[in-house]
Amino acid sequence: MVAAMDLDQDKEREGPLLFARVLDGKGAGRAIDWDAAQVWQPDHEGEVIWLHLCRTCDGVTDYLESLGISEPTVELLVSDRTRPRAFREGATLVVTLRGINFNPGAEPEDMVSMQMWCDGTRLITLRRQPLQTPREVLAMIDDGDQGPTDCGALITELTEAMIARMSHAIIDMNDHIDLLEKRDIEDDDTDNVLSRISVIRRNCLGLKRHMGPQHEALETIARQAPPWFEDHDRREISESIDRLRRYLDDLDISKESAVVLQDEIRARALAGNERATYLLTIVAGIFLPLGFLTGLLGVNVGGMPGINNADAFWIVTGLCGVIVAVQLFLFWKWRWF
Repeated sequence: MVAAMDLDQDKEREGPLLFARVLDGKGAGRAIDWDAAQVWQPDHEGEVIWLHLCRTCDGVTDYLESLGISEPTVELLVSDRTRPRAFREGATLVVTLRGINFNPGAEPEDMVSMQMWCDGTRLITLRRQPLQTPREVLAMIDDGDQGPTDCGALITELTEAMIARMSHAIIDMNDHIDLLEKRDIEDDDTDNVLSRISVIRRNCLGLKRHMGPQHEALETIARQAPPWFEDHDRREISESIDRLRRYLDDLDISKESAVVLQDEIRARALAGNERATYLLTIVAGIFLPLGFLTGLLGVNVGGMPGINNADAFWIVTGLCGVIVAVQLFLFWKWRWF
């Protein structure tokens, strides 16, 4: 629903601005348009502005450069190099984070990025694809007194919301693995189940590949953020780091559970094939001497014994029965079955 709302906003926006709010320092904020946002200056100490921009639109680069942001940093903020990272540049903080892509048709390992630049007075977030996390924090601000009060709190709220969404994807994968473990898998369903487990393993690897660098980025924020990033904000980031570390551990457990389940299903299928092959071998061993005997007696040449004997058929049948009985006794003695 949030993603759909974001798409609707994209259609209605003018310029690169998705939304902008001037925070009142009490958890609420007022909306301003793109023209006002470009020339905005704080009316009093502590007033901050949050701008959420689409980084692929015209005018974004010019606006960032007008704020005095260095050219390399501007290129980073608008580029597609979205590996999670964070660094301090003077009194500003530059961050790139990734979140789960919940857009229609996306897989959990498909990540969407959000770049952030903040000097303590302005927070600019940029994205390319629709991202639900900013809309969740925006809803908190628009509700009245539930939102963040400054840039540091705003960054921590965005970070926590993004990490919380990762937990939903991990929980879904764990539930899916649990259902597969409890399921009575039929022989003809093995390939389908193995394919689903392979998808889960790929999702786990994809999430961990992106969440690992994100863990390092958050640690950089906690250590190197400018002074306007207050101590309680650092503690909140530290809590987010702990949660992210737990999620990484959960991903390892999910991946190992998927591997164990996959190996169990493959071993079960292999055991079934070996059993069938073994039974076919026993049957072939029983009929091999019988085939030889009947083939020998079926040679169409003169002098075959019993041709003129009316009881010859029953004698041969009895002989075959004796041979089968002897074979079964030997197989049992040798513990072949």
